[in-house]
Amino acid sequence: MKIIPTIMSGGAGARLWPVSREAHPKPFIKLADGKSLLQHAFLRAALLPDVEQILTITNRELFFKTEDEYREINASGIACTYLLEPMGRDTAAATSIAALHVQQAYGDDAIIVLFPADHMIRDLDAFRAAAVEAIELAARGRLVTFGINPNYPETGYGYIEADGQDVVRFVEKPDVARAKEYIASGKFYWNSGMFCFSAGTMVELMQQHCPEILDQCRKSLLAAHQSNAVSGTQVALDRDLFAQVPKNSIDYAVLEKAEHIAMVGCDIGWTDIGSWNALSELIEPDGSGNRINGDAMLIETENCFIQSSERLIGTVGVQDLVIVDSADAVLVAHKDHAQNVKQLFAQLKASGHEAHSLHRTVHRPWGTYTTLEEGQRFKIKRIEVKPGASLSLQMHHHRSEHWVVVSGTAKVVNGEQELILNTNESTYIPCGHKHRLENPGIMRLVMIEVQSGDYLGEDDIVRFEDVYGRE
Repeated sequence: MKIIPTIMSGGAGARLWPVSREAHPKPFIKLADGKSLLQHAFLRAALLPDVEQILTITNRELFFKTEDEYREINASGIACTYLLEPMGRDTAAATSIAALHVQQAYGDDAIIVLFPADHMIRDLDAFRAAAVEAIELAARGRLVTFGINPNYPETGYGYIEADGQDVVRFVEKPDVARAKEYIASGKFYWNSGMFCFSAGTMVELMQQHCPEILDQCRKSLLAAHQSNAVSGTQVALDRDLFAQVPKNSIDYAVLEKAEHIAMVGCDIGWTDIGSWNALSELIEPDGSGNRINGDAMLIETENCFIQSSERLIGTVGVQDLVIVDSADAVLVAHKDHAQNVKQLFAQLKASGHEAHSLHRTVHRPWGTYTTLEEGQRFKIKRIEVKPGASLSLQMHHHRSEHWVVVSGTAKVVNGEQELILNTNESTYIPCGHKHRLENPGIMRLVMIEVQSGDYLGEDDIVRFEDVYGRE
């Protein structure tokens, strides 16, 4: 029996701004142990029995960063397949694409264990045991969901009412009074959003309950472009066809309509990292109830969560705050309003502020760039290029650039010239010149780029050739 762990990785993670951004969403958030939520999800997937292949569903723009994250931890060399969505169409589409792909590759009986990348599970032995139980049920044709034994009346989660292993009904997020009733009854579980099923079972259920989603996903998958990745295979879904997939969650599209759904009740140390309050629970509190990740000095401070990646944060005489510092933004919120950070994110997006999408350091397939300073008609960046990597052959309509090598060796195309630049050497690229930057060495190339011009937006770029398929 083939078992395919499948990770759904995406979403903006608006409640976890300023660390989570559209181009750097919640799964890439690093925890106190130095690993990201996505890396923890991969390591969980690798614990399942007889795993030879891990499937990941993510956005096309996040592929290279996802592959980099896996490369850091995939010591055993598990093969990876990436199903790449051109845009998000919610979990029903993601589930459909996974089921159709696995059915085509391994047949109806192959078992999929599907879970989001942005959850945290602390008891890995209990998780594996629950997954084994779910796999056995799925092999008998059941669609299985994982129910979490609740230990307090949480109003931010959906609930599952169960009679033994049989699901009675799914319930939307309740108010406090009803959540207390659910807990007291002993029949209700938190809905974890994790599922297990055979590929054939899910395709059959989607054909019955949401055929338009299944059919459009099948068309997009049949027209997909498949190519080799460093760690396995990437399957890029057809943009135009996938854009026509109706947007819906797997809960509404299938689970609330299907019969004979099974549930595995479990106590696995599960947390849906949906807010800064939830993330703070992963850190042990001090004697005053403060949870600190980073460098902080606290005086007369109680019950606060403080995270700093670069700078010292000092507090005096405050209580019940969430304080999160990043390179280009600071969040200060009362704990009781942590869920409303998404409103701040939405306002940033509506106003066109770049902080909703990008960090000061932006990851690209070839490396990273960090905006050091910008003002009227100029921008200064620090650029790092991986060994053997190259930027696209490109041109800008509205800006010129001056490149200075800080360390490493740069191979540069500048108009009709091809140059090799070493440390402390530079070149000037006039507006309208075709140019390319490449690192031919075995060490990282670090350089400073000074841009000048009337418009310095990231969308002022015309690509002519690109090894990453972005032209």
